[in-house]
Amino acid sequence: MGDTLKRNQEIVDCLNQILETELAGVVRYTHYALMVFGHNRIPICSWLRSQAQESLGHADKVGELITAFGGHPSLKIGKLLETDKHKINDILRESLTHEEASVELYRKLLKISEGKSVLLEEFAREMIYAEELHLAEVMKMIREPGSSPDETTTLSK
Repeated sequence: MGDTLKRNQEIVDCLNQILETELAGVVRYTHYALMVFGHNRIPICSWLRSQAQESLGHADKVGELITAFGGHPSLKIGKLLETDKHKINDILRESLTHEEASVELYRKLLKISEGKSVLLEEFAREMIYAEELHLAEVMKMIREPGSSPDETTTLSK
């Protein structure tokens, strides 16, 4: 029984880290959408707001898992860094850094749940898939038309 409680606490701790990161994404993407100016404002703001909504949806799913495993969802929000850089590529690069950190947390969840919970394994894989798709999208947005991918615009590292 003690091993199960210890494992559940490790899972809840990891899920709370993810929850805090996803909630930071809501704030981050909402802030970015408010700071975009120029002739591409409307489509970029729309995309950023959809990312905020996606992060909120992820946070909700994670919170449900936390309570399912007997935990208490954190009220904290992950690290928010204001760089005062608001050019589109700066925003996208900051987004890339945030999303890479999210993928690593989902990979951690996958590792600690492997062979222990199909529910968590499948959830982690689903989220890694979604986050990697998002990373690929952001990398394409950063990349200049006609340029070849470099280490900052490819998923394989």
